[in-house]
Amino acid sequence: MPEKKDKINPIDVAMKQVDMAAEKLHLEPGLREKIKQTKREVIVHFPVKMDDGRIKVFAGYRVQHNMTRGPGKGGIRYHPDVDLDEVRALAMWMTWKAAVVNIPFGGAKGGVQCDPKSMSLQELENMTRRFTWEIAPMIGPEQDIPAPDVYTNPQVMAWIMDTYSTLKGYSVHGVVTGKPLELGGSSGRYEATGKGVFITALEATKLRKIKIRGARIVVQGCGNVGGIAAQYFDKAGAKVVAISDSKGGIYNKKGLDISKVLDCKKKYSCVISPKTKLGDELTNEDLLELDCDILVPSALENQITKENAPKIKAKIIAEGANGPTTPDADRILHAKDIFLVPDILANAGGVTVSYFEWVQNLQELLWTEAEISERLTRIMRRSFAEVFQISRKEKIDMRTAALILGIGRVAEATRLRGIYP
Repeated sequence: MPEKKDKINPIDVAMKQVDMAAEKLHLEPGLREKIKQTKREVIVHFPVKMDDGRIKVFAGYRVQHNMTRGPGKGGIRYHPDVDLDEVRALAMWMTWKAAVVNIPFGGAKGGVQCDPKSMSLQELENMTRRFTWEIAPMIGPEQDIPAPDVYTNPQVMAWIMDTYSTLKGYSVHGVVTGKPLELGGSSGRYEATGKGVFITALEATKLRKIKIRGARIVVQGCGNVGGIAAQYFDKAGAKVVAISDSKGGIYNKKGLDISKVLDCKKKYSCVISPKTKLGDELTNEDLLELDCDILVPSALENQITKENAPKIKAKIIAEGANGPTTPDADRILHAKDIFLVPDILANAGGVTVSYFEWVQNLQELLWTEAEISERLTRIMRRSFAEVFQISRKEKIDMRTAALILGIGRVAEATRLRGIYP
């Protein structure tokens, strides 16, 4: 993704967002301080045997931000840039996200600092199982439930579930979500985040009177958020004119053949391939500035900044990634009258269907894909309407409105529970 000369610390962004919403909510200082702090955070350094016989020590993190409304919920990412501040910010955003869609979870997040692309499947399994063993005392169906995130997937969740179950002595399906269907996973979980992005973007098009059929879509990121969202837009008759991954993007003003693009990504691990000319090559920086109806940033944090925000030409931005827009950029986009569907609303489809999976595991139920889709669509539309109502009533942007809704619910739950003793 684009390199920034000055690295923006995501926890600084998250703290500014809390302060902004707290002012609007008139939160008392003590309560504001309480919801800004993490409940628990752990750093583990653990050895892993690599394929060549070497022992390599990895750094792993698990942060539980706030569990006032329920057990912690949040993904585990494998990435070279994972650090404690990033995980803290992501855990905080998970807290607000669960509250925005009003499901009984708190916020948590985890990660391992590694380069998964350079590791074999066996090395990834060894690392996952040892990391699970290290954080096992703080996870579980009643206290903290991990899920897939950047460069993790259902197979990684299967390893976590098996390792945790081995420790307990019996199968514990509810320790993670995003598992394979054969191990208690839920229909519709894999595509849930991308589908949620599509659902909320569609609600925004209704407000801006943009017809989805023929609308020009630009997607940054081609994983299980951006790639899935692109498929939903394509099926709805929109034209996905550009899409990218970490190595760059492709553009075709007439619209890309998304099925071929995703096949190329699967075969060659990138959307740009010398063997397949699917569109004109462009950088991630240029992709964000294309003229389009809907921009879907679905990669990493801090992609839209004060430097490139003035050049953004999209009419709607639906944030598939967590924290892709900085506060300075938010102000510029709002002044340009770009309708932004914030991350804690747009990409909440994943945590919503994770909740469905967790409920099915605890109660030993099995919902159909149609039931999952109907429930997800209903919750995403309801949440969008609640955020938009606050935005219109208070005359504020959608991100501030979503933060007010989410933080307000967490603050009220904190007041009701009180402080013990």
